Amino acid sequence: MQLSPTLAWLVDAASECPGADRLLAELGAHLLADGVPLAAGALTLEVPHPLIAKRTWLWRAENGRVIEALGFAPGGLAPDLPNDAGRRWLCDIAGGEVHEDVVGRRDGPLLGWIGPRPFTSGEIDQLSRAARFAATPLAALAARATLRATLEAYLGKRSAERVLAAPLRRDLGETIQAALLYADLRGFTSLSESSPPADVIAALDAWFDRIAGAVHAFGGEVLKFIGDGVLAIFPVVEISPRRACDAALRAAGAAEAGMAYLNAERGAQGLPPLAFGAALHLGEMLWGNIGAANRLDFTAIGPAVNLASRLEGLCKPLGRTVLVSGALAAETDMPLVALGSHALRGIAAPCEVFTLPASQARLP
Repeated sequence: MQLSPTLAWLVDAASECPGADRLLAELGAHLLADGVPLAAGALTLEVPHPLIAKRTWLWRAENGRVIEALGFAPGGLAPDLPNDAGRRWLCDIAGGEVHEDVVGRRDGPLLGWIGPRPFTSGEIDQLSRAARFAATPLAALAARATLRATLEAYLGKRSAERVLAAPLRRDLGETIQAALLYADLRGFTSLSESSPPADVIAALDAWFDRIAGAVHAFGGEVLKFIGDGVLAIFPVVEISPRRACDAALRAAGAAEAGMAYLNAERGAQGLPPLAFGAALHLGEMLWGNIGAANRLDFTAIGPAVNLASRLEGLCKPLGRTVLVSGALAAETDMPLVALGSHALRGIAAPCEVFTLPASQARLP
């Protein structure tokens, strides 16, 4: 049996599509070329993500454009997207009857189409055959998306891209320059001993939401959650490190403001406040794989990371929430308060130390 151009494309080339948006757009264009009258199409996939439950791509035949709608998981950032979001959008486009197929398995991707008029039985057969042939490329696409989403959830976007692009060997890495942020929750041991485990986890999650949210808001990336600590980087991607340093400072200020708001909420609930310390430093580090022969970790190591960790240890004795190294302070015009030169445990040379002015913590 000779395959139609659409089915031949699904067999030979569709698996190479870089994403679901392109697959939907190209499938729609092939169906149009095969004579199926289409006004729009929709493709919905479930995705493994901490916040997003499903993604729906919506394609318009008149201009070939694809837009995306997100359905959020319970406890996510917005109300969950209804299961029939694609169907309702398709009905709004042309007001006709939607043809839908569950692709691959009973709970698999949902592919829907609508035309400028009701589909004939022959056209419905064409769409159903296309859906069956689309099962394999969609399965490949979903597997790639699942792997990427899982790695990004555990490693962060930049680190996930590096892991996907390189062989799984521990001798691979690169030296990068970045502004580092190392932060640690104060009094966590006493909190753990005096509170039920569920309350401890809730406090940790609230703390991580504030610090990681601030890092991501200003273009940084969390590399590690280390117990109750966080290691984040703001890579230098320009000739001057100023933008990365300014972003790290703004993130620290935003985290301080966020924690102040959280502690006000905790106080209203009769809960103790959560204190933290954070250190910012600019330097070079090795960014890549380390570990045992068959168990790798993707992280950043080097003297700059060590200095940031030691500098954070000065927050408590100096009575400051955020400390900034002289190396980072020298690359920014943002106002800072000098605290003098201090010896850091395990670091040969003394470190010039600065802190944020009180007004900095109120930065949005």
